[in-house]
Amino acid sequence: MIPQSYDGEALNTAPDSENRIHSDEVARQYGFEGGLVPGVTVSAYALQPAVDAWGMDWLTRGRGTVVVKKPLYDQRSFRVEVRSADEVQYEAELTDSTGRLCATVNASLPADPGPRPTRRGDGSVVDRAPATREGVEQLRQRGMGALKVIWDQGVPMTAYTRDPSKMPELLRMDGGGFANSSFLLGLTNWIFAANVSLGLWVHLEAKFQHYAPVPKGSELFVEAQVVDLFGKKGHEFVDVDVAAFLPNNAPVLSARLRAIYKLRDAGR
Repeated sequence: MIPQSYDGEALNTAPDSENRIHSDEVARQYGFEGGLVPGVTVSAYALQPAVDAWGMDWLTRGRGTVVVKKPLYDQRSFRVEVRSADEVQYEAELTDSTGRLCATVNASLPADPGPRPTRRGDGSVVDRAPATREGVEQLRQRGMGALKVIWDQGVPMTAYTRDPSKMPELLRMDGGGFANSSFLLGLTNWIFAANVSLGLWVHLEAKFQHYAPVPKGSELFVEAQVVDLFGKKGHEFVDVDVAAFLPNNAPVLSARLRAIYKLRDAGR
């Protein structure tokens, strides 16, 4: 099938997160209209045409890049407009009801997902580095601790829409129950946050490759490493490579996260 455009309504899936950029009060202090819908949730909206069109093939070998351009806010209507598509790829833009371009996506369905990551067997997180250039650089040098995560009913991001029936049946807990993009890309956020004592921070971009679907009840082991650090316009950015594995060490996902891990001071 060919991916299709669709309309939806945004849900802030993390208003009570430790990252207070998702709260209305703090986000407004930094010039935003309200709490930001998480970047991984915006990504799930942009990637839903892939799930609708390609189903289990997408979860098994799909590849994509989602770039979050501007904030999307809770209860804001949006449209994912597919600009170019065929049976194995599409490009799309997510715009909100004001016409603001919030995200872009480029997704494809390769015949073979390519080389698979290998689990290193990293130890668990010992302590969190400070959210400074020096602290994250030290983390790059010494390595990051691993996480163990469960995908099941009740975990964060089981639904990325206010009405779960608006999600593809394959991803609903009362349907196929397979892990959705908001959860899977959320692994990149969670492992970084587990290793760094973050304040306010923003998920900007994820480039990823699926290797296998993640069924309900799965235990996942997540490993990561910092690959780049840089500053721009007063913000501090990080690139992190992340891979998730089943207990038999079979990979399910690899991804590169780009995030602002330290925002410039409010008012600057």
